[in-house]
Amino acid sequence: MAEIKNNDWKQYFGKVPLDVEPVIDDSTLRDGVQMPGIAASPEDTAKIAQLLDQLGVERLELHHFQKPDKEAVKLIHNMSLNASVAGWCRALKEDIDAALESDFKDIGISHPVSYIHLRSKWKDKSDDDLLSRVIDVVEYAAKDHGLRVFVHGEDSTRAEWNFEKRFINAIAEAGAEVYRICDTVGIGVSYTRSPLPNGIPEKIRRIKNETKIGHIEIHTHDDLGNAVENTLAAIRAASGLYDKIYASTTYLGLGERAGNAETEKVIMNLYLHHGVKKYGKNIGMFKEIAEFISKACGAVVPPNKAMVGDYAFAHESGIHAHGVLSNPLTYEPYPPELIGNWRRMTIGKQSGKAAIKNKMEEILKQKIDTNEEKFQLVIDKVKQMYASGRRASLQDSEFKKVLSEAGY
Repeated sequence: MAEIKNNDWKQYFGKVPLDVEPVIDDSTLRDGVQMPGIAASPEDTAKIAQLLDQLGVERLELHHFQKPDKEAVKLIHNMSLNASVAGWCRALKEDIDAALESDFKDIGISHPVSYIHLRSKWKDKSDDDLLSRVIDVVEYAAKDHGLRVFVHGEDSTRAEWNFEKRFINAIAEAGAEVYRICDTVGIGVSYTRSPLPNGIPEKIRRIKNETKIGHIEIHTHDDLGNAVENTLAAIRAASGLYDKIYASTTYLGLGERAGNAETEKVIMNLYLHHGVKKYGKNIGMFKEIAEFISKACGAVVPPNKAMVGDYAFAHESGIHAHGVLSNPLTYEPYPPELIGNWRRMTIGKQSGKAAIKNKMEEILKQKIDTNEEKFQLVIDKVKQMYASGRRASLQDSEFKKVLSEAGY
């Protein structure tokens, strides 16, 4: 049997090349901060933008209407980031004017494309009236003021294709450079043969074949838990059709209702599964960014959150702990240090001798003789605590007390 070395983790990620360049368009500071209970000061907002820029995000989407938002935008502009900075607008000329006042060069103009929205919001408007409304605003932004315009097709995955096709061609002729497919209520389907309106790969193919828009973007919500999957499906579907595709994401998946596709998950999948090297440079910042956003915005990071949660690399079960101590590859896909996290060996109900011994050596900074009576006393004391009804893992301070009582 061939020996498996601990540093061989990369061999288990078969790189599937992409014939398209993914571009991360992070919307943490627009869609993310719309999440109930989330808020950040202008200074913290600017710091988040700086961290995301350092991570390698290529575009940042911001709010710019309220006074604190305007202050944050000014701070961000003064940083001269590598990422382009875009303002979010409704299809209203006054929103375009507000974006110009905040010195944006890129803007996103959001407008519904599904009849669910169109007939609920503009009951008396015909399709032609609605198209004229959007065309007028896009031309005002792109042709009259030279802005780079992305148009967001709100609720695209429930849109009637004949109208959406007309919409895309109309905004392309008006000067828009990018059309954003918005999976507004998270019902998009990643399966390559799933039909319109919610088949995302099919929609990308039809947009390429039947419209004049230069580029596309994917913006997904996580109502069914498929936001990351649908984002990656869009990128894969665009491979060979477009030279680049924008992926609208938010850090930690912050956003309305169930949130959006997580920036960190999309980046990590692109790096590990598709070999997108540009995103491998600063992934060691993942944990740092998560902790800063959590503190700055008041967002709680679940302990089992993939990659950035405190328990993402935690091991308590005897089988798991023994395996990881023997070879981390048994229960870890890659070293936690790769993304700025670290391995935790927690002591709890499922802990076996190997995990307890490892934790003791970590705390006491000495080798432990498992044949000593006091080692068995530690085992017995831990078991007794959980037999008495305890549920939570032991804090280090509690475990130290157990060690002291056992004579260590």
